[in-house]
Amino acid sequence: MKLSTPLEHQIQKAFFQWWELQYGNPLCWATPNGGYRNIVTATKLKAEGVRAGVPDVFLAIPNGEYHGLFMEFKRAKGKLQPNQELYLALLSQVGYKAVVVRSIKEAIDIVEAYLKGLKPRRVSVTT
Repeated sequence: MKLSTPLEHQIQKAFFQWWELQYGNPLCWATPNGGYRNIVTATKLKAEGVRAGVPDVFLAIPNGEYHGLFMEFKRAKGKLQPNQELYLALLSQVGYKAVVVRSIKEAIDIVEAYLKGLKPRRVSVTT
């Protein structure tokens, strides 16, 4: 029996499960700019500033070299859209680390290397 390649959703979901267990820090979040929406919702989101091509995940912790880390999640053989390539390049030009992630292991390795030397901690948020 051949195992299927994990979907972007599955990789990203596994990443956030790991992130919450490891750090529990709210300074990492997903940008819900993908998926299919009806025309009314799509029009509202576009008017509110949602942009196609913005990477899936942002880690808002600077590391001295970069302002933060953007990650675009793709399946093992998934291809970037031209607008995704553009955003990754633009973000890199202005001081962010911007990468494509193709597996949960790769996501964890990238984040751990990015945070090396930093001590992100659990953060409790009270309102």
